[in-house]
Amino acid sequence: MNLKHLLIALTVTATMAALTPFATVQAQVPSPPELGATSYVLLDFHSGEMIAEKQPDLRVEPASITKLMTSYVAFQELAKDQLSLDDKVLISEKAWRTGGSRMFVEVDTEVSVEDLLMGVIVQSGNDASVALAEYVAGSEEVFAQMMNAEAERLGMDNTSYENATGLPAPEHYTTARDIAILARALIEEFPQYYRWYSQEEFTYNDITQSNRNLLLYRDPSVDGLKTGHTEAAGYCLATSALRDGMRLISVVMGTESESARATASQALLNYGFRFFETFKLYSAGEVISTTPVWKGEIEEMRLGIEGDVFVAVPRGSQGSLSAEVLVPSTPIAPFEQGEPFGTLEISFDGEPRLQRSLVVMDDVPQAGWWGRTTDGIGLWFDGLFGGD
Repeated sequence: MNLKHLLIALTVTATMAALTPFATVQAQVPSPPELGATSYVLLDFHSGEMIAEKQPDLRVEPASITKLMTSYVAFQELAKDQLSLDDKVLISEKAWRTGGSRMFVEVDTEVSVEDLLMGVIVQSGNDASVALAEYVAGSEEVFAQMMNAEAERLGMDNTSYENATGLPAPEHYTTARDIAILARALIEEFPQYYRWYSQEEFTYNDITQSNRNLLLYRDPSVDGLKTGHTEAAGYCLATSALRDGMRLISVVMGTESESARATASQALLNYGFRFFETFKLYSAGEVISTTPVWKGEIEEMRLGIEGDVFVAVPRGSQGSLSAEVLVPSTPIAPFEQGEPFGTLEISFDGEPRLQRSLVVMDDVPQAGWWGRTTDGIGLWFDGLFGGD
């Protein structure tokens, strides 16, 4: 369905609005299921809107969900050609001795970066995480600084990392919301590696271990992400599933058992897919509106969107959506292609839901002397006789 035809005609006003990321869906739908979890979130991947939440900003121990950031930092290094999947990593004694879940690498042996990543993602190996961190940054401590830098860049405002494994540490914490932010970035930025999160088992050193995410075996729409467990954190699970083009991310923290975290995550996903749907309103590069421009070589400039615009709404309620373009009055040339100018605001039932920056689609050079002079006179009269 082309939902643009359901939107109210765009209007141009003289108001600028602030950007609001990760809006929360509000509508007449059943309440989310009751879950035995300390905190949770359910996020629509494409729009970034929160569908359901419970204490989303409560600081909790992430346990092995930490390894989402461990792999994310490695993926960033791969993208910058600072790392290769074929690189051989010499296993240190520290990595070999790291306790908890293990890949069973052996000290003084060489293991490829790809195998270590599989050990981190599928087997949740603490030894693999430390070995990878040491290879990327020289030490796990420096790698933790890289993790924190990425968390800050992504807007994970309530997250702090001390290690690459998720083993308990005084200043090692996160929130359900921050994990969802990270999971969304990982899926969006690294689809070529994200597929590894759906792998059900991996064999290294003649030892085969199964992925601990039980939903991979129960629900064919689930294709990631990561489990976590320590005594203090409880049983945690970050999950993503794709059904009929709609992707949801659930994060459940602090449940009582491995089975409980899977059941709670499944209930959240089923709730989201049953009662909500995602629509693509505009495509990246699409012209949204035009606005008059003064003192330019052209009389109107085109405004568009740099990225796709999605919205998540309760099923059957798409007719309640409307859109408005908000731009400053009397735009005066010159403008450069890609320059931010104005805002697209999407409302639901008359209430603002999400906003996206508009950009100038074409260069708008300044007019010659005569054009600037005549437009200057026009602007003077416009202000004198009731203009904006």
